[in-house]
Amino acid sequence: MQLNRRNFLQQLGFGAAGLIVASSLPATGIMLPYKTGKLPRNLPETQGVMPGGLLDFVNTVESSKLNVHSLMVVRHGQVVAEGWWAPYAPQFKHTLYSLSKSFTSTAVGMAVAEKRLTVEDKVVKFFPNDVPATISANLAAMRVKDLLTMSTGHDKDTTPALRDATDTSWVKTFLAQPVDHEPGTHFIYNSGATYMLSAIVQKLTGQPILSYLKPRLFGPLGIEGEDWEVSPQGINTGGWGLRVRTEDIAKFGQLYLQKGVWNGKRLIDEAWINDATRFEVQSGGGGNRPKENNDWQQGYGYQFWRCRNDAYRGDGAFGQYCIVLPKEDAVIAMTSETADMGAILDAVWKHILPALRGTGDKGTQAALTKKLTTLAFAPPAMGSTSPMAAQISGKTFNLADNSLQAKSVTLTFGKDGCIFKLRDNRGDHQVTCGINRWTEGSTTFPTLPLRITNTLIPGENNTTVAGSGTWQDANTFVMMWRFIETAHYDTVTCKFDGNSVQVEFQKSLTKISTAKDQRPVLTGKVMA
Repeated sequence: MQLNRRNFLQQLGFGAAGLIVASSLPATGIMLPYKTGKLPRNLPETQGVMPGGLLDFVNTVESSKLNVHSLMVVRHGQVVAEGWWAPYAPQFKHTLYSLSKSFTSTAVGMAVAEKRLTVEDKVVKFFPNDVPATISANLAAMRVKDLLTMSTGHDKDTTPALRDATDTSWVKTFLAQPVDHEPGTHFIYNSGATYMLSAIVQKLTGQPILSYLKPRLFGPLGIEGEDWEVSPQGINTGGWGLRVRTEDIAKFGQLYLQKGVWNGKRLIDEAWINDATRFEVQSGGGGNRPKENNDWQQGYGYQFWRCRNDAYRGDGAFGQYCIVLPKEDAVIAMTSETADMGAILDAVWKHILPALRGTGDKGTQAALTKKLTTLAFAPPAMGSTSPMAAQISGKTFNLADNSLQAKSVTLTFGKDGCIFKLRDNRGDHQVTCGINRWTEGSTTFPTLPLRITNTLIPGENNTTVAGSGTWQDANTFVMMWRFIETAHYDTVTCKFDGNSVQVEFQKSLTKISTAKDQRPVLTGKVMA
């Protein structure tokens, strides 16, 4: 059974037209931007954008299986194309991974404007009680600017050391790491450096950067519901862990495109934006691509990457993008779970960039609109029923001892859905799945493997999930749980043999990387 996107969207309270090129908008006329929480919408051609190029981009990322979850293209301050691959939808936040760094940089820029610090300040001066007994010359020389430009002098990323720190604070652990090179001379991508920026802002302002940015950035941009992971010391992780919506990413990029002014009010100093987004240090990465075709070797600013085509971006692992194209007066926002971030950027330069320049395939508005209204990840759909469903429905399988401390599982089948319930040492957790269709809900099922160890979003007890299940054969029920406010999903396979069950978990990262799923296969028998 194929996903019926219109019905799915109606269940969520959205009409299909709310997710696409605003085809009902007038073809001409000036719209007043930024007076509400949403960016204004308009048709691509009214803003000089060729719809054919946008359509080619969508077709390319789909045919290449790049697993893009959402797309928004903004031209002259107007959203000219937008789409979410169901079950992802515009109202859901999305984990930004390292795109969070650009927001942390913004917090530092605002604190600089308030004269709380300068980029030339030495890092050790902020944490006199956390420095090692002997401060090396390189550590003593490390500046805030070196944190911003990923040129702290470390020979490797400090993040693993921070994650593994159990008895000491992350700040103290960072300052204890050897600084092998003179700061400012050696680029290494270092999320621990961004954490230190977050810690500095919190030290100076008395509040986490999430709270600090609320009245200064999120509020003025109409961003609501944002959250951010914290370290064990209650400091926002800075280098990862922020969640906002796709449109919020687009607004952030538009603010930078407008040199820090929003609704006639300056939020960020223009000088900071110029410094943050220019070439500050030579960056590295992007595999074996030659530099001219490598968007990771175009230079690095203050937690922003330079791009080909005189653009710049914030980006995060698995394809979270905020791309700003000043010459084209455009912003592109995307969320994804991809193993090939470079291929997404290649598709941007091949298809969206010419469309913004008014060249390439003109295409038709109707074809683009139709495509964007039907974007979806179809759930796995094999068998819709099995005689086994009636035999096991509602029965409790007691589980053998396991490292998850899971005690039992129960599957309860209805006409077109299933409730999977797992009991562990913390209580009951359940996920509701449609049969061969997505069903959206929330779960307390542990999703810690999706996040970096030791970091959590304060107060988050429920995770938004879209679930679907299908019968692979008469004795095998396969579920997909898409945690739609993250980049990831789980595949859960239940194999039945008489009164016995095996439950196997596979996280999506195992399909696009060398990551291993450490969760054991659960085995159990029906209670007597």
